[in-house]
Amino acid sequence: MGAWGALIMSFFGAVFASLTLYWQWHAYGAPLALPFLAFALIGAAASYVIRIPGEGMKPLPKEEHAIMWSSIGEGVGLFLVANIVINLHRPDLLLPSMALVVGLHFLPIALVAGFRPYFVLGMALIAAAIMGFFVGAPTGGRLTGFMAAGALWLASGIAVRRDWLAKRRSVATV
Repeated sequence: MGAWGALIMSFFGAVFASLTLYWQWHAYGAPLALPFLAFALIGAAASYVIRIPGEGMKPLPKEEHAIMWSSIGEGVGLFLVANIVINLHRPDLLLPSMALVVGLHFLPIALVAGFRPYFVLGMALIAAAIMGFFVGAPTGGRLTGFMAAGALWLASGIAVRRDWLAKRRSVATV
């Protein structure tokens, strides 16, 4: 997981936080843009790291394949759970359902890559989803949304640092 992955994860962290503000606290306007400041900060750091010369974190072809198929499954899963939850007239379960799908998406990648942080991130998102299901509305959605955002932002920061260290090591050995 490198700086490019951090950009994607930090964006979806901001989406989780904004959706939580909108659906759970009925916020609108400028407050919905506040989570995207975290995305902008992580994005600025990731952009810096991407432009540093050197070999950063590059997934192997089998890992790229797992990421591709897992992301396709995630998109289909998000579409399905959104439709199921809305058709069951249970919008309070939308954020926990989304967090569950996103968490499950990281598990095949963790298995193929043999990289424990993917597993930890996936389990953190699944745990947030389970808490959201059991706590109930409206607290469950709030808890799940912000826990998912926090987990994704934390993982993004770690990924940027990891890529930066890898590039620093590769330049030092050349």
